[in-house]
Amino acid sequence: MDTIKTEIVVVGAGPGGYAAAFYAADLGKQVILIEREQRLGGVCLNRGCIPSKALLYATHQIVNARESAHRGITFTEPTLDLTKLRVWKESIIDKLGNGVATLAKMRNVTVIKGRAYFEGSQKLRVETESGQQFVEYDKAILAVGSSAAMPKAFDLGNPRVMNSTGALEIEDVPESLLVVGGGYIGMEMGTVYAALGSKVTVVEAMDNILAGADPDLARPVVAIAKKAFKEIRLKARVLKMATAGKQIKVEMEYNGQKLEEYYDRVLVAVGRVPNSNDIGLENTGVQLDEKGYVKVNHHQQTDDPNIYAIGDIVGGVLLAHKAHKEGRIAVENINGENVVNENVVIPAVVFTDPELAWCGLTEAEAKEKGINYVVSKFPWSASGRALSFDRTDGLTKMLIDPDSDRVLGVGICGSNAGELIGEATLAMEMGATAEDIALTVHPHPTLSETLMECAEAFYGHATHTIAKKKPSFH
Repeated sequence: MDTIKTEIVVVGAGPGGYAAAFYAADLGKQVILIEREQRLGGVCLNRGCIPSKALLYATHQIVNARESAHRGITFTEPTLDLTKLRVWKESIIDKLGNGVATLAKMRNVTVIKGRAYFEGSQKLRVETESGQQFVEYDKAILAVGSSAAMPKAFDLGNPRVMNSTGALEIEDVPESLLVVGGGYIGMEMGTVYAALGSKVTVVEAMDNILAGADPDLARPVVAIAKKAFKEIRLKARVLKMATAGKQIKVEMEYNGQKLEEYYDRVLVAVGRVPNSNDIGLENTGVQLDEKGYVKVNHHQQTDDPNIYAIGDIVGGVLLAHKAHKEGRIAVENINGENVVNENVVIPAVVFTDPELAWCGLTEAEAKEKGINYVVSKFPWSASGRALSFDRTDGLTKMLIDPDSDRVLGVGICGSNAGELIGEATLAMEMGATAEDIALTVHPHPTLSETLMECAEAFYGHATHTIAKKKPSFH
């Protein structure tokens, strides 16, 4: 095939890659988007964020039905049709994937389906179904993402040992499920399978689950999980797995003892690894760190001046919206602007039951950095809206600079925390003080009021809770 020339080539069509390609096209650039999968959208759309949230929503309806009896509404036990559930989930992915493809076409972004390999600093070879295609470019944006980690000791070649992709297929509802890893993937998928009827055991090597969040915010999640799951084991380590007929034999260390147990399925959720191998980066000036992540500066530029990188491949928090933001930063710098990726507030959300979300500093980070702060909390037991749908287990929390009253961090645990954290993220991006939030009129009765009253509590006069006295607004 003839060589195609373009101004910008984006390798990887996940939420960071296609966002960067679309933004570059909107700015008038000639763009080629390369994706090895048949459907655009990357892991997030196809095997991560979207299908997992669809399953969490669907299975939560089972929990809601079971918990309605005390309200005087009783449902019969639900009947599961796993085939229909999978078809529904796939229909959502199809709609979104087709939407991304349509948007690419409307923007005149050329999409090439195939595996990209760097021949040099400004040349790519793409292995397509119809043969090799060469692409020469002025600038490239690398957005090839990451993959679920599978330690060799657990990689039995047995489909009963699943990563997150396999778990999302919901092939069956195992009677017993072991989840290795108490991070957000393990806890979210454990929640799905527990609602469907599996007896779920979570094993976590550290002394707490959801390690990135403050313990007081994770506590309500643990409380609900202990009721929904068979067991949560902390400071436990899986040593070995082996196929045992239609089950998986698992050896682990827990409470100073070695255990041998059998499970119908195992979900390994112990993190992700960058997709930096076998893409020809050695033919460029791109440098990797010791874990295989691509090194970039504050402009998202690699050590090769012609190649930028964004998203999971550069490490940090592995989140779709972080990749999206980095994609825009890369495009703006390619477009001649001087934009840096510094002090950007990136919210995190865990879609467990209840949801857990935070932005800015956690207490652990503030202590590690020696930053002075005051904590203000508002319990959802004092929220009329939370009480109206029986979810008073939540908590809204702020870390506030005692000298300037600037909001340093916000954490929310409770129903729809993922929707609420956007206000906190905006407040922090705007440099808001607790007073700014406290003086903002929030609609009643809503969960968003918990942010206002949390800020008011910092000053000692929240309406619906008794707070420590602090000098009034200045």
